Order: sequence, then C-alpha cells, then structure tokens
Amino acid sequence: MNYKEFIKKSKNNELKPVYLFYGEEEYLIDYTVNVLKEIYIDSSFEALNYIVLDGKEIDFEAILNACETLPFMSEKKIVIIKDFPLFKNKKGEEDISERWRLPPSKNPLMEYVEELEDYLCLLFVEKNNNIKKSNALYKAINKAGGVVEFTKLKGKDLDTWVENSFKKYNKKISKSNINYFIQQSSYFDSNRSKTLYDLENEIGKISNYLTNGEEVTREIIDLLMTKPLEMNVFNLLNSISQKDGENAIRLFNEMYMSNEPALFILHMIVRQLRNMLNYKVLRFKGYSEGDTYSKMGLSRYEYQKVSQQSNNFTIPQLERAMLYCLEGDKTIKTTSIEDRLAMEILITNLCFKI
Repeated sequence: MNYKEFIKKSKNNELKPVYLFYGEEEYLIDYTVNVLKEIYIDSSFEALNYIVLDGKEIDFEAILNACETLPFMSEKKIVIIKDFPLFKNKKGEEDISERWRLPPSKNPLMEYVEELEDYLCLLFVEKNNNIKKSNALYKAINKAGGVVEFTKLKGKDLDTWVENSFKKYNKKISKSNINYFIQQSSYFDSNRSKTLYDLENEIGKISNYLTNGEEVTREIIDLLMTKPLEMNVFNLLNSISQKDGENAIRLFNEMYMSNEPALFILHMIVRQLRNMLNYKVLRFKGYSEGDTYSKMGLSRYEYQKVSQQSNNFTIPQLERAMLYCLEGDKTIKTTSIEDRLAMEILITNLCFKI
C-alpha cells in the first residue's frame, strides 16, 4: 500500500487497527501522520488521544497501557511506536525478548496486534528501508492491518509536488525548469539520503530570494541552489568537454571555497572519468545498454548522467585525462606547489590538451 491509498482509507473511515509505516521518504511519513491527526484528533484532546512511544525504550506493558485506554471525546485513538527493534535484526529480537523475558516465537505482541479494537490506530513507524519482512511481527501487522511503504516520489507526482511547493510561495516555474531543479537537487542520487525536506528547503531559499509572483528560471536555480559535490563535478566536466576553461576553474573554486579538499575533488573527477571510460569501453566491445548498466553497478540516475556525459569525450581523450589527473595527484602530494594552483593547472590541461 502507498501513502495515497492509506489517506483515502483514512478519509473514508476504513482504517484497520494497526499499520506499519516504513521507507526512506521521511517527509511523506510525517505528512501522512499529520493528515491522520487532522482527520481524527481534536487538538483540545491531543494529549489524551495521540501518544508517541520510543520503541527502543518500551516493553509490552507500556504498549498495552497506551492502547487499552479508550479515546476521550474522539472516534479514534492514535498510538505511534517509533524505531521498534524487532523489525531490524536478530540482535534487536534478542534484546527486546530479554526485556520481556520471552523468546521471540512467544512474543505477546504478535497475538495482541490481531486482537485490537476498531477505536485504535496503532502505527509502527520506521524511517528506513531496512525492514525484516520475514519476522513474525511484520506478518502479524500485515494480516491484521496493513503495511505502507514510503518511497521517493517519481515522475508526475514529484513534478506536481515541486510545482505546488513553489505555488505556496506564489512563485511560477515551468515544466522544463521543474525537471532541471530536480536534476540539480540529486534527489535520486543513491549516495545521498535526500528527502523532500531537502527539496523543500531549496524551494524556500529560492522563493525568498525572488519578488512576489516572479518566475523561477534556470539562472536563479544555478545561482541559489546548493549543489552536492557530485553535481558540481558533472558540471565541471561539461565545461572541460566544451573547452570552457574559465567556467571550469570557476566551478572548481566554488567547490574549493566550500571547504572541499583539493584531493577529494580530484578523486571525484577521476571517479567520473573512470566511469565514463568504463562505459565507453563496454559499449565499444558490443555490450547492450542493459548489460553495461548491470556491469557498472551504478544507480540508474548516475548511470544516465555518465552515459550522457560520455558522449562529450572519446576513449583516447578520457585515457589522456586520466594521465593528467595522475600527474596532478603526484604534484599535490610530492611538491611544494599549492594544491589549489595545482588543480587549476590540471583543469587548464584537461580543457586544452586532451
């Protein structure tokens, strides 16, 4: 089940008494919990009808006490248990079972979730994907209520969310610039745990810079949006492929002034060059797009960036670029030349000598 289906059930008063929320998109988890509160919980009686427990600290008796008290002046009582160890691993099972002095197979919570009354909505909330779907509690919850997975928004849903978020600030943004904003955010980068909260912060920063009703442009996004190192490296290599040395050095200096060590920036450049060279060689050998993707082991998002950017270089150019990077690495590590100057020399060579 996804969050939209859960909200629809909530509004139609079709909720089961227990659910597991889990997934990487914290923003959507919090949003769905707030919608549930708005539907069922009167703010005047929130302290009595809305209870949040830390799963790492509680025992079965604490859960029982929270759930068995009837709601006061409300149709539903909501009890949330966060970070419950039993969902994670065997060590968590052993810890919590020892606390309750019962083996996992006889854990009373398994039977209890199947006997809950309709006045209750018991939510187990896990803000990560590391869920043991094979354990007894997961199966018991799925049988008695349901499991809601909160994945990253994609496609039209994400575009609409970005557009509506800018509208809250009375700002317009075109479809093409929505796509550009999402690309620059690295929301789908597997190496970063970006959520809609991060996108919301960027939207707020951009919107507060603009005057009321002013449209969001690509130039404004480039000016204000915080770019991760990986994205800056992509842009740097684009400038190198276009022989735009001035812009390439500007991009490097932006990274350097953001306290990124020169050797780490160099490492990221080499990594990207190596990925592009690997892609070009595999394709030259006749591997299909699907086989190449499988062999490279990159996320779909990063693979697409690598395949697109590799079109700007030939295999000999990438091989020469790797040699220049090796020379730059030796210069930084073995000479007295300032690392910033060494990197600027390297970038100049990459722009005009490969």
